[in-house]
Amino acid sequence: MERDTPPKPKRAARRPAAREYERPRGGPARQIADLMPQIGRTAFRRFGFVQSSVVTRWPEIVGEHHARVCAPEAIRFPPGEKSEGILQLVVVPAHAPLIQHVIPEIIERVNRFFGYKAVARVKLRQGEVKPPRAEERAKAPPSLKPIPMELGDSLRDIGDPELRTVLESLARSLGTKEGQGQ
Repeated sequence: MERDTPPKPKRAARRPAAREYERPRGGPARQIADLMPQIGRTAFRRFGFVQSSVVTRWPEIVGEHHARVCAPEAIRFPPGEKSEGILQLVVVPAHAPLIQHVIPEIIERVNRFFGYKAVARVKLRQGEVKPPRAEERAKAPPSLKPIPMELGDSLRDIGDPELRTVLESLARSLGTKEGQGQ
């Protein structure tokens, strides 16, 4: 049984509609360093860190000894605020009592790092802490190293203090490399 519908008349060929303007893709090439802070920022914020530098500079904030046994996990702020937060730390189980005793010092150091009262409380969770990277010990700043005697007198005559400082730093670095090569 066939349907009793009349065949549709064929339409005349239509022109394709004009395309809307689309912005060209890609654009100029960008350095990866320009993209990474945004990628890292979203990941850190998702896990509760307003500043990723708290994680990367943790040994500087609390000291090497405490950084080996505890690590920041997140900072949780009350809704709509960026102060009076709760810092969540992961602590090696055997060191939890020690860290519990130095919590006021940790709060004070983190707040000094932020520059305002960002953390009001600390919450501890016992777990595994990855030790900080074993980097070479920081060398003494160039200003503490002596200037080679043969260069010291000629640098004192330079009037511009910034230029003098840069040249002294260069002289110190050259003096240490010559001593290592012998």
